[in-house]
Amino acid sequence: SAPMRAAPEPPRRSFFGKASTAAVVGVVGTSFVQPSLADDEAPVAAPVAEVAPAPAPAPPPAKANYGTFPVPAADEWGISGKDYYADAAKVTRHMQYATQMDKGTPNMDTINKNMKKEMVDFVSFYRRFSNVAGKQSFSTLYTAINVLAGHYTSYGTKFPVPEKRRKRLYQEYAEIEKNIKKGR
Repeated sequence: SAPMRAAPEPPRRSFFGKASTAAVVGVVGTSFVQPSLADDEAPVAAPVAEVAPAPAPAPPPAKANYGTFPVPAADEWGISGKDYYADAAKVTRHMQYATQMDKGTPNMDTINKNMKKEMVDFVSFYRRFSNVAGKQSFSTLYTAINVLAGHYTSYGTKFPVPEKRRKRLYQEYAEIEKNIKKGR
């Protein structure tokens, strides 16, 4: 038996020619006439039912209260370098105060600059001692110092700590205080 051959395909140009002719015929045959309203009455809008006013937006959430911390005196800044636990507790108290400050707090810039110096002094002094650098309180305090120092680097010393970062820092401060009390 002889092999079957497919019928020869028509050239592509003839297909596109037929398709474009059909499209033109379809468009020409369509009516795009709009009704004239000049002689007719203008359309009347349907009465709109009165809509109750939208409820007032909810007030912003109240700022979380993490406690009140005393303002460090001018002569309180700095570490002694003699007692790790006393210095860690002092730095933590000062960081708590610096973290709680809001925009417009008096002497905010000065307090934050002192805080930054105290944090740097603390870390640079105590990280040299292997018996201190391995303590849980030191590593957690080091983390909190990095967070607060990063905030000062990114936003400066005149901008308060945002609530999300503040919440995280206070969690770390609680952990640090717990570890200091247990001598860890």
